[in-house]
Amino acid sequence: MASLLKASTDLRGKSANGSSSKDKGKCKAEGQGEADTTAVVKARKDKVLMLCSRGVTQRHRHLMRDLEVLLPHTKKDSKLDTKSSLHLINELSDLHSCNNALYFETRRHEDLYLWLSRTPNGPSGKFHVQNIHTMDELKMTGNCLRGSRGVVVFDGAWDESEHWRLMKEMFSHVFSVPKTSRRLKPFIDHILLFSVLDNKIWFRNFQIIEKDPLQPNGPPQNSLVEIGPRFVLTPIRLFEGSFGGPTLFHNAEFVTPAATRASLKKAMGEKYRSRKGGEIDREERDKRRKVEVGEDELSRDKVFA
Repeated sequence: MASLLKASTDLRGKSANGSSSKDKGKCKAEGQGEADTTAVVKARKDKVLMLCSRGVTQRHRHLMRDLEVLLPHTKKDSKLDTKSSLHLINELSDLHSCNNALYFETRRHEDLYLWLSRTPNGPSGKFHVQNIHTMDELKMTGNCLRGSRGVVVFDGAWDESEHWRLMKEMFSHVFSVPKTSRRLKPFIDHILLFSVLDNKIWFRNFQIIEKDPLQPNGPPQNSLVEIGPRFVLTPIRLFEGSFGGPTLFHNAEFVTPAATRASLKKAMGEKYRSRKGGEIDREERDKRRKVEVGEDELSRDKVFA
């Protein structure tokens, strides 16, 4: 009797184990089928390191502060002492767990250049920053929530050539705030506009208003009000690596501001030299006329001799 009971229990255990293994196989196959049908979208975890060089002016610091307010996924670092070894920024980005870098380089305490890089492998780009207007200078009526997400908008000119498409991808990774940011507010109330005109990049920031300020109790009417800051970027060069490497694009029409100032000073010097040359020619003509004509008999020296 005991042997019969033992045999029956063994058979039940084998059948149970067989059915469970089959069920597990079926569940695994179904899970693979679901995974194949629905694509898994990974959450983007972009972080931006923002730093500057020595010699920045007050306006440059205000611009960096405004961009820090607009981009809650940025991390700030102290000023970089060197201007030649920019590859050190890749190590700083690794220490801060950042995969993008915004470096503001100042030359001669007045010229501002912006380095935008995807660390540590690239690509990267160098831009000249002009026509800077900060939020304090503009004093616009618009306002937005601190730490809110902004809608990054590009116009149709960005898809015309390869280098514009590459810059569009770089700007979208830096200025579009990911959902995983810790300081992010779950609210969208402004638009970051990047437009291309005259081979320059024009940046504007607008607030989204859903109500008419003149009729607060009326129907909702969407409108845009500029907040600031605003600036213009002139692309200079695009590199394959981070802060260096082979050149992907070079703007042959770009003239450095130092060369522009030198040409203006040279033009002013030419004007001064032409005036001095005219004075010397006039003195020589007066001397030659005195020698050829001679002294007048009614001159003061002869009359009152």
